Amino acid sequence: MDFEIVAEGLAFPEGPIAMADGSVVLVEIRRQTLSRVKPDGTIEVIAELGGGPNGAAVGPDGAVYVCNNGGFEWIEAEGMITPHGTAADYVSGSIQRVDLRTGAATTLYDACDGRPLRGPNDIVFDSAGGFWFSDLGKSDGDRMHMGHLLYARPDGSMIRRVREGMVTPNGVGLSPDQKTVWVAETHTSRVWGFPIVRPGEIDQPANLWTPGAVLGPLPGYQLLDSLALEASGKVCCATLVNGGITAFDPAGGVEHTAFPDPLITNICFGGPDMQTAWITASATGKLLKCRWPRPGLKLAFNA
Repeated sequence: MDFEIVAEGLAFPEGPIAMADGSVVLVEIRRQTLSRVKPDGTIEVIAELGGGPNGAAVGPDGAVYVCNNGGFEWIEAEGMITPHGTAADYVSGSIQRVDLRTGAATTLYDACDGRPLRGPNDIVFDSAGGFWFSDLGKSDGDRMHMGHLLYARPDGSMIRRVREGMVTPNGVGLSPDQKTVWVAETHTSRVWGFPIVRPGEIDQPANLWTPGAVLGPLPGYQLLDSLALEASGKVCCATLVNGGITAFDPAGGVEHTAFPDPLITNICFGGPDMQTAWITASATGKLLKCRWPRPGLKLAFNA
């Protein structure tokens, strides 16, 4: 697929948001910032967030809400950077709110029911104004936390674990009718689809062996990262190792589009027809742009 490089020199970009003015707001995990990439490639820092800012989404109040994983250590090799393990100064993960006008950042949540958030990763708002997010967990090289799917309100009034015991849950997205929440697991290379019964609640089947729809796994050694939905309902997952975007069709079928970076971490859609895609090529620090073959799904909120 043909693409252009919008920006280079980003410090492990993730969480892109296509903004109404044509810019892309994203996080730079290694730089610990929320940043804006203008159409001409100029990069400006909106907020210094600390830790490891990861997924990001615009909320109903026009602020950006950030999943902060608490931070990584980093490996540099062959002109690429890779996150590794847990930062030496790690305390916990959190959900942060950033005012785009002032850059002021506040911590909204750092725990749920007295249990700390370990490594919040990806986030999506529903039309009711609440948000779903994943907590991938952290690893110290010997132990790895189980992950969770959570739901919260942006006013700080409610947070709950909706689905526990997941294996490295990463990308999160909603189906066009908002009746299914899709969650990609990095290390299983599967995408789970959980039926939503009301905002923040999923159907909990009596049979634990059939907990939801499953897309994948992908063959060989491929890992899944963040995701976005197409207007048709296809689930577009950023794919690690076999760098690219893998589009899963819930009705059956998989399509992989390769990009030249082993750590393609996210995709977002925008433009007048929602067929412009921005893709984070994180190991090489680039933001890519291309024409996607099908329209992406418009998110609930933008700014």
